[in-house]
Amino acid sequence: MAIIPAVTDLTRPYWDGARAGRLVTQRCASCGNSWHPPLPACPHCHGTDIGWQQVSGAGTVYTYTVVRHATHAALADQVPYVIAIVELAEGPRLVAGITGCAPQDVRVGLPVQVCFTAVTPEVTLPYFEPPTPATPATPPTPA
Repeated sequence: MAIIPAVTDLTRPYWDGARAGRLVTQRCASCGNSWHPPLPACPHCHGTDIGWQQVSGAGTVYTYTVVRHATHAALADQVPYVIAIVELAEGPRLVAGITGCAPQDVRVGLPVQVCFTAVTPEVTLPYFEPPTPATPATPPTPA
C-alpha cells in the first residue's frame, strides 16, 4: 500500500511526467535555476516565468534515514524502508524512497537512478535505486 499524494494544478505536470516515466522539475526562465517541490514562483529570484524541464533522474544520496517503525498504517508492511534526500545531477534535491537494495547498503554519496511505480491509474511515484551494473561483454569464442 502507498500514501497517495494529492494532484493539484500546480503539481499536475510533475505527476503527469512521472506517469509517463519522466522525472521533471520546474525551471525559472529569468534566472535559470531549477527546484523541487513545485512552487508558484522561483525560490531564487521570485520570478514567475516558470517552465518544466525533464531531468536525467541520475543523482546521489545526500542524506537518508532507515524507517524501522511505520509512520503511517499504509506503510506497515514496508518496514524497514529508506527515505532519502537525493541530489539530482541537475542540482535540485528530492525526497524519495530508496529501493533495489537492502537498507544497510544505502550510504551518503550512493549513486542512484530514478525508477517509477504506478500506485493508481493517475499517480505514479518516483523512487530511486542504485543503477544495475552493466552486463560485461561476452568475449568472442575462438573459431
